Amino acid sequence: MAQSTYTVSTDKSRLDLNLIYEFLNTESYWAKGIPRDTFEKSISGALCFGVYQGTKQVAFARIITDYATVAYLGDVFVLPEHRGQGISKLLLKTIHAHPEIQGLRRWILLTKDAHTLYEQAGWSPIKKPELWMELHNPDPYNQNN
Repeated sequence: MAQSTYTVSTDKSRLDLNLIYEFLNTESYWAKGIPRDTFEKSISGALCFGVYQGTKQVAFARIITDYATVAYLGDVFVLPEHRGQGISKLLLKTIHAHPEIQGLRRWILLTKDAHTLYEQAGWSPIKKPELWMELHNPDPYNQNN
């Protein structure tokens, strides 16, 4: 693992918004087609974590939270050329240790394919999924909705 060559920051002024937007808009399965103004609004309302190699951003995640009871972890990605370096584990460890989001009652996330990663960081499947409900728009960025 080359974690020591990477740093994590919550300083939004360091975020490479073009890089994050490009990845989410074209590479992610969860935000493909997101309008730029929607993306920017999502950044402004969240606690954002960037991972950097020097000054170059290589990974991202954001937390949507009330800072007291609940946090939603979303938009997590590591650029393909930096995967396999322990960056996602470093990112999760840093997020979990962030002083402003300690003592929360619940953390939640959605993932299609990274269950093993999150389980290694202490996450588990929802114990009583029958208690959960959702209002879900599977294609919110389609203008024909």
